[in-house]
Amino acid sequence: MVYSFTSSQVLRLDEYLRQNLYSHIQKDFEISKEQVSNSKIRRLIISGCVSVNSKVCRRPAFELRGHSLITVDFEIEKFFFEKQPDDISFEVTQKDIIYEDEYLICVNKPALFPTEETIVGGQKRDNLHDAVVRYLWSKNPKLPNPPYVGIMHRLDRETSGVILFTKQRSVNKAIQEAFSTHSIVKQYIAVTRYKNDIKPNFTVEMFMNRISSKSQACKWGRVPESKGGLYSKTDFTVLSKKTINSKTYLMVKADIYTGRTHQIRVHLSSLGLPILGDELYGGDSYNRIMLHSVTLKIKHPVSGKILVLNAPLPF
Repeated sequence: MVYSFTSSQVLRLDEYLRQNLYSHIQKDFEISKEQVSNSKIRRLIISGCVSVNSKVCRRPAFELRGHSLITVDFEIEKFFFEKQPDDISFEVTQKDIIYEDEYLICVNKPALFPTEETIVGGQKRDNLHDAVVRYLWSKNPKLPNPPYVGIMHRLDRETSGVILFTKQRSVNKAIQEAFSTHSIVKQYIAVTRYKNDIKPNFTVEMFMNRISSKSQACKWGRVPESKGGLYSKTDFTVLSKKTINSKTYLMVKADIYTGRTHQIRVHLSSLGLPILGDELYGGDSYNRIMLHSVTLKIKHPVSGKILVLNAPLPF
């Protein structure tokens, strides 16, 4: 649908749409005013659906001055669709702590729980970062403000296992450099589709980037370097066979050298070995994606000691 407005007001773009968009939409669709929320209007602007005087404007705070023609072009069904996440409820307890000192805290993340804050349907989703803050604050409730927790890396919502946070900003640079220079050892375990001709050890290297449109679920795949592809490399080792629901799968260890989005999922799928539960990349349906961050090996930024942080397999 395309809606056009003419304004002679001096007003922020997002505020103008808050005042005017609903009255136009409700002529065509049976909706409530609450459904045209501030977050939806902001999303429309940022995603490039709004033009001012025939030029796309992605700034919600853009100030309209004088005579302005505002055009909103979007798919009404997608505008009102809100993904309903199946996030679990989770609170960090002592049993979830893999390692903790005055500088670092390492947690065993459960599957189906976001690493950091996201907004769905105008509501903030609970996440592991906030859960760690709550855990540390509960240990020292006299603190006047929430304790600092720094996010150094992330795991997909569906992935479980080792994840490291900092407790002091002074060590952030050293940890960030360790991740960026790939001096950290990261190992994962995946349950993949069975193939009887797969080698015991194999490596996947490719240039990859996002291949889905922005309106679809984020999907990555092989993309030439000349087209923006980012180098990625994973070493794989077949560990054993595993029977689930009367079907045979492979338990595979992954040692990653780079940290691209969905890297292990894309690499395995490219060889016809999609991860169980990873339907986005061709895996069989299951109650979770069977991918687990089992080991993180890192040099402590202060003591210099090598930390080997392990999270037991949940499957």
